[in-house]
Amino acid sequence: MINEKSAAVSRGVLQYATTEHGGNIYKIAGELGLPEEKMIDFSASINPLGLSKKVKETIRKGMDGLGNYPDPDTSMLRQKIAEHIDIDPATILCGNGSTELIYLIPRALKPEQALVPAPTFSEYERACKLCRGEVTSPVTRYELKEQNNFQFHIDSFISAMQGCEMAFLCNPNNPTGAILKREEILEIAEAAGRQRCYLVVDEAFIDFTPEESVIHDVRDNPHLIVLRSMTKFHALTGLRIGYAVFHKDLIGRVLEFKEPWTVNNLAQEAAVTALDDREYIERTYRLIAREKKYVEKSLEKCGISFFPSAANYYLLKVADAGGQVVLLRNKGILVRDCSNFRGLNNSYIRIAVKSRKHNKILMKELSELCAV
Repeated sequence: MINEKSAAVSRGVLQYATTEHGGNIYKIAGELGLPEEKMIDFSASINPLGLSKKVKETIRKGMDGLGNYPDPDTSMLRQKIAEHIDIDPATILCGNGSTELIYLIPRALKPEQALVPAPTFSEYERACKLCRGEVTSPVTRYELKEQNNFQFHIDSFISAMQGCEMAFLCNPNNPTGAILKREEILEIAEAAGRQRCYLVVDEAFIDFTPEESVIHDVRDNPHLIVLRSMTKFHALTGLRIGYAVFHKDLIGRVLEFKEPWTVNNLAQEAAVTALDDREYIERTYRLIAREKKYVEKSLEKCGISFFPSAANYYLLKVADAGGQVVLLRNKGILVRDCSNFRGLNNSYIRIAVKSRKHNKILMKELSELCAV
């Protein structure tokens, strides 16, 4: 008998052993018989401005250097990041998106038990399981409650860290958009230090609330690790670029487990240009602030429940999310079905904040669906 996975492979569909994320326009465009450029993708929270003109020009010029290996130390990029956020470049480790680093950290530090919130980004739990094998799960889940808008309770999270060697926080959290204040993160980080538990804070969407970042506090706490992504705010998604900041006494241990040349030439050069492009950064702030107001007013007008968000996406609560996802997909509109997030069910979808043109299209379709 051919099992479902084997049958899928025989049909030419390669299925990865990971939770499906947003942004897979290739698969769905193929299923619908539509060109990829005709899809409107609200399932991945990427800057609607796309690549900046300066970054595009850097990429064009950089193609002449593709005959050379990338700098394995990402020296120029680490120096630029260090200047951008005022930290020591020797504490920065760049990766092929922050996801590479999410897997690298447990592989290097080998936690016997880890604490992961639910719902949150699924790769934390998978990375911890893979680092020790999946026979016995090394992961304890900290459940976030809908009645509290999926907010963290600091004391209970600290209590849940007892006996854990690693804990993950996504701030703002994905997919809920809830954010912890810097002081709250630092309270957890101090407790993690006392308990000898590594606290990994994923700040992939912190660009929209930079005042809540704890990236400068890593130097004083050897148990605090901060992740950053450049794929969301700077729309470098296809190039894959992210970085982590470690205490100076810890980064050497992690480097021992890192593969070389994972950040390609174009990604390094594009990231350097992106960090210097202040005009693009300011345009992004204005656009997202304006469009978030529009999206919130539109959702309220439609009577659609949503949760407060500090990021460029919203978690919505709707009836029959799976059905709505399919109906929208058949019109070439992708939203994130959140039923496969631990702690959520078939009542939630996540939508990105995009351009006014695309936001209007989505709001119109959602209002019609909810009126049925």
